[in-house]
Amino acid sequence: MLLAALAISIVTPPFPSAAAELQTQQVAKVGEPAPDFALDAWVGTAPGKEFKQISLKELRGKWVVLFFYPMDFTFVCPTEIKGFNDALAQFEKLDAVVLGASTDSKFSHLAWVKRGDLGALGYPLLSDIKKETARKYGCLDEKDGVALRALYIIDPQGVLQYQVVHNLDVGRSVDETLRVLEALQTGSLCPLGWKPGQKTLGKP
Repeated sequence: MLLAALAISIVTPPFPSAAAELQTQQVAKVGEPAPDFALDAWVGTAPGKEFKQISLKELRGKWVVLFFYPMDFTFVCPTEIKGFNDALAQFEKLDAVVLGASTDSKFSHLAWVKRGDLGALGYPLLSDIKKETARKYGCLDEKDGVALRALYIIDPQGVLQYQVVHNLDVGRSVDETLRVLEALQTGSLCPLGWKPGQKTLGKP
């Protein structure tokens, strides 16, 4: 019996760790297809129409600006969420969809919106409550269980073209996001500090 138990312990593989599982999953990398997701999202406050599932696949054909933030009911996060909302018309003009996301529940998103902290929000807030999407996109703070301030631009073919990750204390720039989005849409070589309307260095 002892020898049998030892044999089983030798040949039975250990349970995979989260890190090992991550290695087998698709991880976000610029220039490669963005990891797919299908998440419940807050989309409105009308009774019965507060939530819907949103997937990356259904957004194929449009540019996607996906940004993660750490938590609802915090301090820096609403400044970013409202900032992207203020520029929503500019993103739409560039045929881009804006998606916010955190590891909070969809009900937390609804409560936060209803409290009035975010104003009249015009884009969805995704609920990555299982933390799977933040982990696949490489922005999950495993220690605290929240997403870092990460932002991704995905092209109409579903390829990740840009990513930036901040620590929890520093908010992002909507203007820089728009600049990079327009630069990517030129399909050209854009030098340091390039701004829309300026000459590029031509096609690569």
